Parts: sequence; C-alpha cells; structure tokens
Amino acid sequence: SASLLLEHLLPAPSTESSPCSTPLPTTMSTTSTSKREKAAKNLTTFAKAVQAVAKPAVAVLVWFLPLAISYCRFLHRTWKRIPYDASTFLIGVVFCFFGGLYPTLFAALQAAKHSGISTVRMACSSLADEALVIIEESKKDDDVDADGDGKADVKQIGNREYALRKTRLVMAKMNPTKVDSAVASIYNVWLAVAAVLKIQFARTINMALGIAEFINKPVDRFLRPTIQIVVPDEYDRWVPVVLSWITKSIAMSIAWYIQTVISAATSAMQGGLQMARALMRMGRKRGVKFLPADHETYIDEVAAYIFAGLGFYFQFSLHFDVPFPFNWLLWPFEVAEWWIRWTITKAD
Repeated sequence: SASLLLEHLLPAPSTESSPCSTPLPTTMSTTSTSKREKAAKNLTTFAKAVQAVAKPAVAVLVWFLPLAISYCRFLHRTWKRIPYDASTFLIGVVFCFFGGLYPTLFAALQAAKHSGISTVRMACSSLADEALVIIEESKKDDDVDADGDGKADVKQIGNREYALRKTRLVMAKMNPTKVDSAVASIYNVWLAVAAVLKIQFARTINMALGIAEFINKPVDRFLRPTIQIVVPDEYDRWVPVVLSWITKSIAMSIAWYIQTVISAATSAMQGGLQMARALMRMGRKRGVKFLPADHETYIDEVAAYIFAGLGFYFQFSLHFDVPFPFNWLLWPFEVAEWWIRWTITKAD
C-alpha cells in the first residue's frame, strides 16, 4: 500500500538532534562576535594612526594657517585699492586667457556674486578669526608647565593624551554658535550656486551621463566577468562599483573637455570685450581724445575680437590645461574645479 511504501522510502524520525540544527545559533553568534572584534580592531588601528599624526598635524596647522589667513587678507586689501577700471581690465584678462581652464569655478564665482558672496566672505572671516584664536591658545598651551619641572607638559605626554588635550582646547575656546552660523551660511550659498550650475551645465551633465551609460554596457559584458575571475571572491561586489566610478570618470573627462572648448570661446569673447572697454575708459580719463564713447564706435568690438582670438589661441596652445609648474602653484583651483564638476555631475 501507499503507507507501506512511504515507510520504506522515508527514514524513521530520529530522536537525536540534527547536527546542523543546534550549532547554528552558536555559529551565528561566533561569526557576529568575530565581525565585531574585527571592526573594533580596525577602529583601534585607525585611532592609533590619527593619534600618531596629531602632533605633526597640529604643528603644521599652527604654522600654516596664520600665514594663509594673513596672505588672503593682504590680497583682499590690495584688490580693494585697485581702481575700478584697472580691476575690470584684470578680470577681463583672467576670463579671456584662462576662462576655459576653470569653467565651472569661474561660473560658480559669477553665480555666487548673485547668491550672497558677501555672506560667504563674512563667514570665512569669522572662521578665520576663530582659527586664529584657537591657534594662539594652542601656542599658550604648548608652554604650560603645570608640574614645574622645567619642561612643557605637552612634551611629556603620549600621542593619545596630546590628541585629547588639543581636542578639549578646541572645544573650550571655540565659539560654536559663530562657527555653526558661518558654516550654515557657506552651505546655503553653495546650494544656490550648485542649483545654478546644474541648470547652466545641464547639457554637459546629460552628455556625461549618456556617455557613461553607453560605456557601461560593453564594460559589464566583456570587462567585468574577466576582472571578477582575477579578483578574489570576497571582493567581487566591489568590481561593479569601481568600474562604475571609472566609466563615469572617463565620461566626465570627455563631456567636460567639449564644454571646456565652448567655455574657452565664450569666456574669451566676454573677457576681450571687458578688456577693450576698460582700456577705452582709462584712455578717455587720461585725455586721449580720439576715443569716443562705447556706443558711438566699433573700436571696442574690433579690439574685443582681437583679444578674444589671442585668448582662445593661448588656451588652445596649452591644450586647455595649466602647464607645469603653474599647476602646482594653482592646485587649489585645480582641486576646486574637479570637485565642482564631480559634485554637479554625480548629483544626477
């Protein structure tokens, strides 16, 4: 019968517990414990690394920040002393000959001019004041000899105690309300600037995303399986992520190079016209009588085309990139340019 057949086919129920039923909670608990221990070990290693660089990092900041703040304030005071026409001419030179090298950075500055650049200037000044206060207090703290043994206390403590001591100093001497207000002001202006840039460079962003999508298909089909064979199994999940970063970077480079050429041409014309009209105003103020008003002559347009041609050729001869060693001197602009490009592109 069917019941007898089932009795022969199915094993009799065992009173002993299954070998894979009871150890499961223990195995899961052991795995969870090992993961926690590994995470704690990694965190401890990172904390030790931070503590090891605390002293040299603080020393560099104490030396560098006051110089940088003083230099920026000196440049700002010097710029305010330059006459209006001369400053307009200099801005025109920058746009005419360098506008294509940093298109998003210059576009961000122009957008910030209408979105609250004065607020950013005041916020940066507030942060600089707070940094100088903390630096001066840190210098005083470095000379403290509480035990009176003739040697500064900071030279007798380890890296961990030094990091904690300086952290407490910053927390005690910083004005949190002032810092929070300054950071919030900068962030709000940046949100407005980013919105403007996304609209201004929407075509470039769509081009970059389209190129990235186009490249992703052959990469996923041909390159990804080969790389996953070579990469260890525990790192397989990183392969598509890293490949996505690489393809997006390639697509951004192509799309933004095309945009750089367009920006170089338009900024060269804009800067050339600005240069020509500023020169004509300066000439009229110095008594050059053959220079009529801007609306009465084509001299400014002709001069603007000449300046624009020279500016675009100059940028083209540089391959729209700052040559060595000037790229080392202008590395903050390079970093800001690429960060803005990546930020407004990856947002989509």
